[in-house]
Amino acid sequence: MLDARAISIAIACPYERAYAFAHVPENFASWAAGLSNGLRCVDGAWRGDTPAGEAIMRFSPRNDHGVLDHHVLLPGRPEIYIPLRMIANGAGTEVVFTLFRQPGMDDAAWEADEQLVRRDLETLRTLLEKG
Repeated sequence: MLDARAISIAIACPYERAYAFAHVPENFASWAAGLSNGLRCVDGAWRGDTPAGEAIMRFSPRNDHGVLDHHVLLPGRPEIYIPLRMIANGAGTEVVFTLFRQPGMDDAAWEADEQLVRRDLETLRTLLEKG
């Protein structure tokens, strides 16, 4: 089993609007720093340029449960599964990202990965709260 951390953030944005934005693969690039060069669909597969090279991604289809899970395959590495959920929280939205410690990742790299995720979620919050 991989070590895991749940990283959660509350966003003052109605769930329906938050999910409508976040489930669109092209929108990930506006808040996920590792995909800042954008995503493109090539022959039915999502591809994006990352600091580690071109990634191939699979996204959960739109659903009624707030599931935004996705899989990322980087060159020469095992596929990474990223569980991500949006949950209605009163008039707002709770976002929960499960960060798995990848094999061979030392403590410093795992801490750095967590900080990147937190920054990405803060960026998502800023985008959604601005409207």
